Amino acid sequence: MDANQLWGRRLKQARLAAGLSQKSLGITAGIDPFVASTRINRYELGVHKPDLLTASNLAKTLGVPLAFFYAEEDDMADLIYRYSKADAQAKAQVVQLLAASPGLAE
Repeated sequence: MDANQLWGRRLKQARLAAGLSQKSLGITAGIDPFVASTRINRYELGVHKPDLLTASNLAKTLGVPLAFFYAEEDDMADLIYRYSKADAQAKAQVVQLLAASPGLAE
């Protein structure tokens, strides 16, 4: 699966979880109502990928982190999503758990 198809699959997953139609998602994210459904359909099929501003608007509309769309692995996308929804205590526990793992050099 190429990057555009993966991005589109994640968009569709988030859209369906939010209970939105392609048209309503597009309009709410600021896409012209005349082409909203078609554009979201093309994104979901992996034919096109939105620019960063549009992707950010879609993420905000769907209540998911922008990084969710770009994660290369499904497990990572799921972790990004779950972390974004966790409370402060759970986030602190995750950070503490992973602090012992190798990180990027500063």
